Amino acid sequence: MEFNKIISVAGKPGLFHAISQTKSGFIVESLVDKKRFPIPSTNNVSLLENIAIYTYEEEVPLLTVFKTMYEKTEGKEAINHKESGKKLTSFFSEILPDYDEDRVYTSNIKKVIQWYNILVSSGINFSVVEASEENSETV
Repeated sequence: MEFNKIISVAGKPGLFHAISQTKSGFIVESLVDKKRFPIPSTNNVSLLENIAIYTYEEEVPLLTVFKTMYEKTEGKEAINHKESGKKLTSFFSEILPDYDEDRVYTSNIKKVIQWYNILVSSGINFSVVEASEENSETV
């Protein structure tokens, strides 16, 4: 599974692997339950490789954050995304100490941790994943 084909779909929980593109949208497979279904082009779809996190100096690609989490957790899942906001922000500040606290909300941190856990449980090894060309949508 390639990181550059992992997407998030607005209004749908979880992450999806883009299998193919059709005239009217995408055929995707859920990373959670492996079900395949079409996503119409009217839905908002974001490639994870295009998402970045605000810091005080720059925007850090989500893949870089995931790789840091992978190293810190030694390839295992991180804390549960349903933990308290204090625990989530504390964990995230260990991963990305200079993240912009005014622009990165607890809900963003929760989503990043949830996505990371889904990807790790799906078998993605972030120690070997490489980024393709950089186009960033910032969170």
